[in-house]
Amino acid sequence: MHFNYILFLRPKSSATLNNLCRLLALLLAAIGVYGTMAYTVSQRTREIGVRMALGAQRSTVLRLFLRDGFKMAILGVVVGLALSFAAMRAMASLLFNVKPTDAVAFASAALLLRFAVFLANYIPARRAHKD
Repeated sequence: MHFNYILFLRPKSSATLNNLCRLLALLLAAIGVYGTMAYTVSQRTREIGVRMALGAQRSTVLRLFLRDGFKMAILGVVVGLALSFAAMRAMASLLFNVKPTDAVAFASAALLLRFAVFLANYIPARRAHKD
C-alpha cells in the first residue's frame, strides 16, 4: 500500500517541480528584461533630455520606452511559442492533467510573460518619465 501511495505522488511531485522551475524561469526573464531596459534608459538619458527640452510630453517618453519593451516581448513570445511547439513531444511525459497541445496553456503562458515584461519595462520607463 505504501508503495502505491509513492507512485501516486510521483506525477504530482514532478508537476510541482516543473511549476517551480517555470516560475523561476519567469522571474529570471523578468529580471533580465528589467536590467536591459534600465541599461537602455541610462544610455538614452541625453536623448530623453533633448526630447523633453524640445517639448515632448512626459507620457510620450513613457510610451516610447514601453513600446520598445513590447517589441522585445512580442519577439520573445513568438520565438518561445515556436520552440515550445517544436519541443512538445519531448515534454508530453512531464505534463500532468494538461495535453501537450492545450491552447489555453500556451495562451496563458504568453499572457503571463507579456505581463511580466510590462512590469519589468514600466519601472525604468517611469524613471525616465520622472527624470
